[in-house]
Amino acid sequence: MSGGKDVAERAGNFDFEALRAASNYRQALVREFSPFLNGDVVEVGAGIGQFSEVLLRSPKIRRLTCIEPDAEFCREHRRRVSGVMLIEGTAADLPTGTAADAIVSVNVLEHIEQDQRELTAYAGLLKARGGVLCLFVPARQEIYAPLDKDFGHFRRYSKAALRERLARAGFEIARLNYFNFIGYFAWWFMFCFLRQRALKPSSVRLFDKFIFPIAHFTESNILRPPFGQSLLAIARART
Repeated sequence: MSGGKDVAERAGNFDFEALRAASNYRQALVREFSPFLNGDVVEVGAGIGQFSEVLLRSPKIRRLTCIEPDAEFCREHRRRVSGVMLIEGTAADLPTGTAADAIVSVNVLEHIEQDQRELTAYAGLLKARGGVLCLFVPARQEIYAPLDKDFGHFRRYSKAALRERLARAGFEIARLNYFNFIGYFAWWFMFCFLRQRALKPSSVRLFDKFIFPIAHFTESNILRPPFGQSLLAIARART
């Protein structure tokens, strides 16, 4: 099994309503991944389809297959998103012989206790075509907050730890960088210092509309940050 129960049992507290406000954030991630989104793409941990909706706008994706282990999330995904294959399960439930040109995993790996096994499964799906993993995970264990635990996060990642796991799974890393420098301090203040236990839609909307676009432009075009709230990786499976 490839991490399914971990996600299904622990993801119930995740605040999709608040994250609905983060449209600029999702679009920025797709732009970062877009050079590698072509052909047959698998989205792991698709939730209720908020990211799937943005992926469907990528013109080079021929077929999008979404995987989600939680039955309730799948029902909402089917209601929101059409034109994709949705599998209720994990990467292990894909049909035998499935090959992909790209796998997208956004804020999923931290929910899976056996994350090394999960990455190895991804490499197996990508190996035949020399496909690419587009991976996004929470960063920096020092800002692991009570909210992380509520969300079912086993860990936050350092750059060194993620690099080592990807290499051991059979990937060659094309890019690995921290993401959302300002978000690091916002997360620490709100959820480590104040120990808040929920995302507020109004705060997410404010950050996404007025702060994130400027910060992300700076990170993308001027200087990648030395640390951040998250890590973004582009890694190609070794053939």
